[in-house]
Amino acid sequence: MKTLLKYFKGFEKETIIAPLFKMLEACFELFVPLVTARIIDIGIKSSDRRYILHQGILLVILGIVGLICSLTAQYFAAKAGMGVGANLRRDLYHHINTLDYEALDRTGTSTLITRITGDINTIQTGINLFLRLFMRAPFLVVGATIMAFFISPKVTMFFVIALALIGMTITIVMKWTMPRYKKVQEFLDQVVLHTSENYSGARVVRAFAREEDEYQEFAKVNDQLFLTQRKAGRVSGLLNPLTYAFANLGIVVIMIASADEVNIGGLGQGEVIALTNYMTQVLLALLIMANLIISVTRAFSSAARVSEVFALKPKMVEGERAVSEAVMEKSEAAVAFDHVSFTYHGQAKAALQDISFQAKRGSTIGVIGGTGSGKTTLVNLIERFYDVDCGQVLVGNTNVKEYTYHSLRALIGLVPQKAVLFTGTIRSNMQWRKPGASDEEIWAALKLAQAKEFVEKKTNQLAERVQAEGKNFSGGQRQRLTIARAFVGNPPVVILDDSASALDFATDKALRQGIKNHSHETTTFLVSQRVSTVRSADQILVLDNGLLVGKGTHEELFSTCQIYREICLSQLSKEEALTS
Repeated sequence: MKTLLKYFKGFEKETIIAPLFKMLEACFELFVPLVTARIIDIGIKSSDRRYILHQGILLVILGIVGLICSLTAQYFAAKAGMGVGANLRRDLYHHINTLDYEALDRTGTSTLITRITGDINTIQTGINLFLRLFMRAPFLVVGATIMAFFISPKVTMFFVIALALIGMTITIVMKWTMPRYKKVQEFLDQVVLHTSENYSGARVVRAFAREEDEYQEFAKVNDQLFLTQRKAGRVSGLLNPLTYAFANLGIVVIMIASADEVNIGGLGQGEVIALTNYMTQVLLALLIMANLIISVTRAFSSAARVSEVFALKPKMVEGERAVSEAVMEKSEAAVAFDHVSFTYHGQAKAALQDISFQAKRGSTIGVIGGTGSGKTTLVNLIERFYDVDCGQVLVGNTNVKEYTYHSLRALIGLVPQKAVLFTGTIRSNMQWRKPGASDEEIWAALKLAQAKEFVEKKTNQLAERVQAEGKNFSGGQRQRLTIARAFVGNPPVVILDDSASALDFATDKALRQGIKNHSHETTTFLVSQRVSTVRSADQILVLDNGLLVGKGTHEELFSTCQIYREICLSQLSKEEALTS
């Protein structure tokens, strides 16, 4: 929680002015019953119209000044709440982007989305209400009690008893509902998770006709959220009726007790009305305090959840070495693995074990193996998405741990398994790896990726709009665009992680030929389950259950590596496999 207090820096003025003006409003509000009592006991009793008019004008002035104070407090409280929320959201977004893959895997996307949106909105609301009401409500309760005491100490004793009953009711209700509201936030995370999964996988859900099953799953989670909210709501719903009951009972007792005082001349009729008004003011102030406590409690719960995200620290420590592409020109091996082993968080078995190989500058490296053999894990270590358990990964003869993230990833063009495009234009997507890349560079990359033809047919060509996740392009087109994006700027190392799975064999062949002819200085990793994709590579790495079981050319591995031979014969005839 202390980590969030720094976000009030720069809003010190607002956090002082807002409650100060709210307290001033409360002061003017406390004078209203006294003026009303004087109008009744002096003006009406003596039929003094002039006195009534003067006091009436005073009531209007008190109302106008109170309104100005209230608006001023509202403005500064909203400014502080929105400002803190905006800064908190900005820093949380930045912090999430600094987390390594392991931390993101542990936390989950849905939880992070809920915390950067719903939880921060709850914090904003809590700050706003707190600054406006945390001084006003208690001040009204104490002030109204003191003012009532000056009118009639005897009647005020009933006043205090009613306050004690109302306060006890509020305490009991708050104690019961606070943990339930925390549970509500947890179930909300699950609802967001299920919704996001179904949105992103909508086509798969419909393809397998699982709409009803997914609806039932969502309904189950949603019902849990509903039941928890209802339990909390039922008890918190008792707050207003119970407090009103005690307050009205207190008013009845005050009226009865005051009647005797009026008969003996100890109280005026106006003073009785003033006492009743003070009782009403206290009731409203206590109800406001109850709602404030609920909002602040929820804000504290949300703040704790946001603090949990800030408390997540990446295990990887960024290096300090900033280098350019020139470092690759001095190195014979562009990439090298030296006895590398790696295990995912929470897994007992290593994903990669004792991997060693060298990828010479300008060579093409094929990576092949069955599903779950560790192909994607291997190339993720090159960009240092994860840190190895033992051994070292070298890029340009330098351990990747020594580079700054920006320097390392500037050397590498990555095409992930899932083709990801962002809302914008084709041009803006092509400029992700190299901001400001010229149209000539983009067209050259599109030509290499076999994407130039369909982009030229678009009405706006490079200015063609890309919808969210590239939904207005086919799977093959998205893959070719992401491949082109990786080659913009001619990076020294390019990684294609099973990125041609949606391409037909002819386009795949043309793509491999284009990559081969592209540059003798570019080191290319081709990760695939297709033998046809990797067979022409200068070196092929064969993975099986995290072990490097073979490395060499196609011909060498077909003769010496049983697993590679089995993969080849499962896709090609023996004659085709032996044909160069």
